[in-house]
Amino acid sequence: MGTKGFVLYLLTGFSAAILSLLFINNTTMDHNSTLFNTPHLTTVEVWPELEFNWRLVLATVIGFVGSACGTVGGVGGGGIFVPMLTLIVGFDTKSAAAISKCMIMGASAASVWYNVRVQHPTKEVPIIDYELALLFQPMLMLGITVGVSLSVVFPYWLITVLIIILFIGTSSRSFYKGIEMWKEETILKKELTRQQGTVNSRGELLIDAEYEPLVPREEKSTLEILCLNLRWKRLLVLTTVWFLFTLIQVIKNDLVPCTTLYWVLFCLQFPIAVLVFGYEAMKLWRENRKRMMTGNTESICEASIQWSTLNITFCALCGILGGTVGGLLGSGGGFILGPLLLEIGVIPQVASATATFVMMFSSSLSVVEFYLLKRFPIPYALYLMGVSILAGFWGQYLVRKIILILRRASIIVFILSGVIFASALTMGVIGIETTIGMINNHEFMGFLDFCSSQ
Repeated sequence: MGTKGFVLYLLTGFSAAILSLLFINNTTMDHNSTLFNTPHLTTVEVWPELEFNWRLVLATVIGFVGSACGTVGGVGGGGIFVPMLTLIVGFDTKSAAAISKCMIMGASAASVWYNVRVQHPTKEVPIIDYELALLFQPMLMLGITVGVSLSVVFPYWLITVLIIILFIGTSSRSFYKGIEMWKEETILKKELTRQQGTVNSRGELLIDAEYEPLVPREEKSTLEILCLNLRWKRLLVLTTVWFLFTLIQVIKNDLVPCTTLYWVLFCLQFPIAVLVFGYEAMKLWRENRKRMMTGNTESICEASIQWSTLNITFCALCGILGGTVGGLLGSGGGFILGPLLLEIGVIPQVASATATFVMMFSSSLSVVEFYLLKRFPIPYALYLMGVSILAGFWGQYLVRKIILILRRASIIVFILSGVIFASALTMGVIGIETTIGMINNHEFMGFLDFCSSQ
């Protein structure tokens, strides 16, 4: 599945789902003139006690494996955590989504701490691409706030259908990308046995040079690598954006929904995101134009695409889409960002490190909000977050060892594809089961009113 085919698949699937909802709305209107005042069931809060039993053991194992694979792939793992917390542990859906954010935040933070002490595979630059982080983080966080709002309005069955369509598409595309990289690595390995210094079509070696450097590099201490990977000015900008979004959410949660001040604060998030994104986008566009005029073919950042207006707009839409899915699902948005970074030419190690870095900000925003709303029990959240922290660190360590043995960085891409596909299966099964129950109970299946559903 090529890029154009993938986009066409998403547009067709999403359009069919929306048209189905419009048909259901019209059918409902024929039988009920008060569509948006139709009663609907509220979620009952269910918080099991933290005690040692088979459910806790199984949740620990699944949480550890899901966090390890999710952070390595750069997707978080929310699509696995939410079903695990509801089906196995017994939490209600809203509480499960909140705890899922805690787990993603813990795993992402541990993964980031591991990555900042690791050298870039092929260059003397940070393994986290801060340019791409600044480009995607504001739009991702904006998308999360939009997704949380849509989760109140959209019917459960529509969210399930959209997630299945999206996850199957992204997992298939990532798997196809992994196969391409596997074949390319196979060719490289054969050529390397005959000639040193062979690189791929982008001038990069996908096998981690940290393990088998083609050109001898000066050994650096952990402190030197740490200083190289940290860019304090960019970190300050990212932290400022995170703080502003968090502050808006904290203030907004204490207001009555749909009041004037509520909507003013909600709309205030848009200029913040657009300003930061616009500044970084213009920077990339101008640098790309300058290099094209001088005949310099070197990439501005880790992405190998040309930073044209069309490509920048595409990245903005994908960032918002990733955040929206994160808000709907209770994940960090990595299900879009991880595959997108690979699609625009970022090598797996950097794509994983950058996506996890951005998810740390987006997931922590939700954790602060959920904490203030008292959406999750502190003991359970701390325990599972501790499990995720260990998994995030050891997941990165073990996968790098596997890459060392097999000499294939495409393993990261296959892990990413597998986590997304597993999330599609688990979320799909639960969603379909819940939707069938709603149909049997003759529950309302159309749009809900935003103001009365808060």
